[in-house]
Amino acid sequence: MELRRTIASGEYKPGDRMPSEADLCPRFGVSRLTIQRVLKELQIEGLIERKAGSGTYVRQRAAAGNLFGLLIPGLGETEIFDPICQGIAKAGSRGGHAFLWGDPTLGTAGQEQQALKVCRDYILRGISGVFFAPIEGIEGKDRLNLEIITLLEAAKIPVVLLDRCVADYPQRSRHDLVGIDNRRAGHIMKRHLMEQGARAPVFLARPNTAPTVDARIRGFFDAVSRNERPWDRVLRCEPSDLDAIKEAMAKLKPDGFVCANDMTAGKLMHSLDELGHAVPREVRIVGIDDVHYAKLLRVPLTTLRQPCREIGEAAVEAMLSRMAHPELPARDILLDCELIVRDSCGESAACQG
Repeated sequence: MELRRTIASGEYKPGDRMPSEADLCPRFGVSRLTIQRVLKELQIEGLIERKAGSGTYVRQRAAAGNLFGLLIPGLGETEIFDPICQGIAKAGSRGGHAFLWGDPTLGTAGQEQQALKVCRDYILRGISGVFFAPIEGIEGKDRLNLEIITLLEAAKIPVVLLDRCVADYPQRSRHDLVGIDNRRAGHIMKRHLMEQGARAPVFLARPNTAPTVDARIRGFFDAVSRNERPWDRVLRCEPSDLDAIKEAMAKLKPDGFVCANDMTAGKLMHSLDELGHAVPREVRIVGIDDVHYAKLLRVPLTTLRQPCREIGEAAVEAMLSRMAHPELPARDILLDCELIVRDSCGESAACQG
């Protein structure tokens, strides 16, 4: 990245004010959106700081600080990781730590190799530790995650996992994990649907999802009603697949859906609209995450809010603790969530959110 090179070369020194976004666009021949994304990456890495009403400045890294790597594929596609990264950057800045941000967008064999390249680059730089959100949503994700973890373990670099484990639920890896209690989340959301009158809820998840979804499904199973066969109530398909949703509505006759996350819930809501099923009068929907657009959907979404910034801050504490005490057993550090009730679950218009 050219801007990083100019900082490393001393063209812009600690304390210098950087050119404005408008000035940087013609210099590098890119759009303002691209410049904003680059500056955001540099801010997370701890190379610059942005002061409201003043501008962007090169930051002086404390001599005692560590250099950490963030390996978060699809960062711009999964909304919860943006505030998690902000929490990491905020907590890290207090100790003078800096961060490198690796965001290989996955989907093809070449992009899978890019994820491995980022990992190897981190190793060559001799970074102090890696915050890793294991890859999901692609064929071969388990093999790729294992290869990344194996490389970092061989280099003796501490790893803190964000949101999800690299091992299939209920197994776990040898690394600390910071997130939420996903089994409890699935249980809470199903119980909430049932309290609102749903008698035949279904859990909906996309294929090739992370182990967190399997834990949420297990929590959904925990909240069974008498004579219910919960394994018949799990649907794995794309929520935008109208044929699959139509078939499920005819076969399972659900009056509610617990969705693996808010993105799945939003897409399902559109599919049900197209198929003529009214939300929430006929079908209730709940999600998990509370992303920004959850309250902006046609029917505002009831969901479980993840404490994303706090997850990031706790991840830094876990990393520093792991570096100081490498002999400790691997830990699951699980933060509490808040139920955000809106209209999609069928509760009255007086609900919170």
